[in-house]
Amino acid sequence: MSQGVDHVAAGLVACLPVLNRYVKQSIDRQLPYPKLPDRQLTLLQYVAEHDGATVHEAAAALRMMPNNVSALVTRLTEAGLLDRHQDDTDKRVAHLCVTAKARQRIGEVQNIAAAQLASALRTLTDGDRDALGSALGALEALTRRLRDHSA
Repeated sequence: MSQGVDHVAAGLVACLPVLNRYVKQSIDRQLPYPKLPDRQLTLLQYVAEHDGATVHEAAAALRMMPNNVSALVTRLTEAGLLDRHQDDTDKRVAHLCVTAKARQRIGEVQNIAAAQLASALRTLTDGDRDALGSALGALEALTRRLRDHSA
């Protein structure tokens, strides 16, 4: 069984970065504005998923230094993509949330990626599409495990 696990792991290691690269290239070509630097994008995605997170929470989750996250927050706030709200009890703490502009852009990116993948999926056989559909639950579980182990 371990050889089967090793084979699946090697296949995922080979396929996922290539899949990700093609989707990112498609997004970059179709966006009407410049792509955010990866660290800014990573922070924005984290805050979109963890509304109200603090700089320290984001830094810990993303394994970054709080001062680096703070600098990214400043840039994203200046770009109109993040808002900071002071904590009611501790004025030194700011809670982060994405702006409507950021939510719109995140949605645009997701739509472009979904359209790119849907177009490619339509070229596959019914069997291949069914196999990929059946694997979604397992891929989501694998993603959760990797996220839990890296926390």
